Amino acid sequence: MPDIIDIFAARGDLAHVALLLWALSASALAWFALRELTAASRRFDDFVRELARFNDRFNKDRIGGM
Repeated sequence: MPDIIDIFAARGDLAHVALLLWALSASALAWFALRELTAASRRFDDFVRELARFNDRFNKDRIGGM
């Protein structure tokens, strides 16, 4: 690993390495945030579905078993 850093430092491409690391970390953060947002959306959808099932059961019991 130090050899790679020496090669980039000798050629003056250290800024490219820093940019690559920034891009990789930003992409990883975006991927993680999207994954968490998808999971939260799925949990909310499950909650709404269960709430609708509860309301259907409650209304059937209240109306008289229709």
